[in-house]
Amino acid sequence: MPSPRLIRISVALVWMYEGLWCKVLGHAPRHEAILNNLPILTRAEAHSVLLALGLLECGIAVWVISGWRPTHGALLQTALLVSMNAGGLIFAAPLVPDPAGMLLQNFTFLLLAWIAAADRRTYEPR
Repeated sequence: MPSPRLIRISVALVWMYEGLWCKVLGHAPRHEAILNNLPILTRAEAHSVLLALGLLECGIAVWVISGWRPTHGALLQTALLVSMNAGGLIFAAPLVPDPAGMLLQNFTFLLLAWIAAADRRTYEPR
């Protein structure tokens, strides 16, 4: 079994990659294109939402590393991913190249996030 710290770091790195690299630094233009398909957002608003989501994801990475209220953190991660996946599939399905793969990968990732949250050894002070 991998160390609880490695699991926690792995989850945090995914959030940091998705938030900082893909959204804040703009290396995944498809993310903004999906937000541009939301009928309630202008292009400028979609860009602002993209940056806010990216910063939120970076914050989640810090939260995961901190170990503060791990169950609440896993609930937030689940709610955010379910919302983003549903929104993408409802409003921008043609922009999602592999919906089944996206759902499978995110399910697996959330399983890892819940394992990290449930393992109390992960959050013991060192």
